[in-house]
Amino acid sequence: MAPVQLVVIVVGIPLWWKTTETYRAWLPFSDINQLDILQLQLSVDVEVVFSRGTLTTEQQKKVPHNLVNVKEHHVDVIYVVPESSLLLPEGVKVYIGRRRTALLRSSLVKSSWTLNEVLSNMNPEVEQIVGTMSFNHQEIVAALSDRVRMTKVTKESMADSMRAIKSSPGYEITFSLLNPDPKSHNLHWDIEGALQSYIQPLLNKLAPIANFSVDSQILYYAVLGVNPRFDDGVSGYTLSADSLSHVINPVEARLGSNAASSNPVLNFLLYVPDAHHSPLFIRDHSRREVPSNAFHSPRWGGIMVYNVNAMYGPEAERPVAININMAKVMGVFLAQLRLMLGVQSTRPPVGFVLDSPGSAGLADWELDRLMWSRTVENIATASTTITSLAQLLDQIGNIVINDNIAEQVSSAVTSLQAAVAQLKAGNLVFALQYSREAILASEKAFFDPSLLHLLYFPDDQKFAIYIPLFLPMCVPIVLSLFKIMSEMKQRQVDKQAKSD
Repeated sequence: MAPVQLVVIVVGIPLWWKTTETYRAWLPFSDINQLDILQLQLSVDVEVVFSRGTLTTEQQKKVPHNLVNVKEHHVDVIYVVPESSLLLPEGVKVYIGRRRTALLRSSLVKSSWTLNEVLSNMNPEVEQIVGTMSFNHQEIVAALSDRVRMTKVTKESMADSMRAIKSSPGYEITFSLLNPDPKSHNLHWDIEGALQSYIQPLLNKLAPIANFSVDSQILYYAVLGVNPRFDDGVSGYTLSADSLSHVINPVEARLGSNAASSNPVLNFLLYVPDAHHSPLFIRDHSRREVPSNAFHSPRWGGIMVYNVNAMYGPEAERPVAININMAKVMGVFLAQLRLMLGVQSTRPPVGFVLDSPGSAGLADWELDRLMWSRTVENIATASTTITSLAQLLDQIGNIVINDNIAEQVSSAVTSLQAAVAQLKAGNLVFALQYSREAILASEKAFFDPSLLHLLYFPDDQKFAIYIPLFLPMCVPIVLSLFKIMSEMKQRQVDKQAKSD
């Protein structure tokens, strides 16, 4: 029996232990632990250019322009013009353009001042401009409101954050025309032309942020979820702000969804009231009429009510042909889309004038601010995902960590480190790209199906399976081992007795 027990102990047990152990590939736990104390620095050079007449001759000779580093902001050029300059209208102190540039009307500069003294006195004005154009601390806190403990934040920043849909590699945008009364209204909307003129320029500008897919549809006999009330004061029907939350549910069931895509969907609905509920007006919480006659639902989309009863008389032949004013409609939807995508509203100080974003629907500095926001959000999300996964794998030791998971985790950590470095260097496009790669890699690792195989197979269940299998075989082996040990001990006693 001795050779059998020897084979079991020397070969069998190590072989069984090795073949039943859980494979766990190496993970960079030290780097993952550093993600909890990750420090983000948003910085870029601000170039201040002094035009003629702003500085004295001596001051101008020393330095024609100067670079001023301002942390947590991104602005390319601030042009300083004299107090008497006609480039700015009277009463306007700062004009902010759409190309990352700003005009600043300088105060009187004393000839005895050095250039450093000039810059020192201008710092408050420059910081005010930068704070208007950039992604400041309040917006950072608002962007991370779902993931970090809240500190002091303005209600406006929080409202902007709650409206915006969360970061995603792509979005599906659907425009729907709701005609609840096709017997009365024959509606025509030039949606293709409107999308090309108003929406597509904005989406082209947002190409570094995400991929967009746009479609449209017309839904007949689609009604709202609430019955509007007639108001003698406006000789029409009204929807109160309290009832707007009940409007979406019945309509949403008919909107459909893109089953082939997992991207978030943004819905924009144009509702034409039926003849029995026209005109229809939306009122806010103060019971005042909303000028746009539209409202939006955070992270879902928007609805606009388009009244057509004034376009025809009571004797008109039914159905009445109606051409919808797409410029009016798209102006509302464009503003809602900006809010949904996280383009935060800017409230300039007194004396500031902001240039219109133009046909693109988005100024360059607004795009910078949005890229900052998305990058910071992606970094926070990926860091949370990887940290949670590492904690899970550390606590449950029998979860398999295959090479693919280890590769995705390492890729996510590397991308996060690169995103932080590029953010610090002011390279927003690369920072956003690395942050998106970190999101994709972290989610692939976290939702890998192989992590679920042994998740609910703890050690006590292992013993419950192995004991009935090995106990009958182990009993005679253990007894024989005791017998062998007893015989060896007896032989040693006998040998000792003979020697004595």
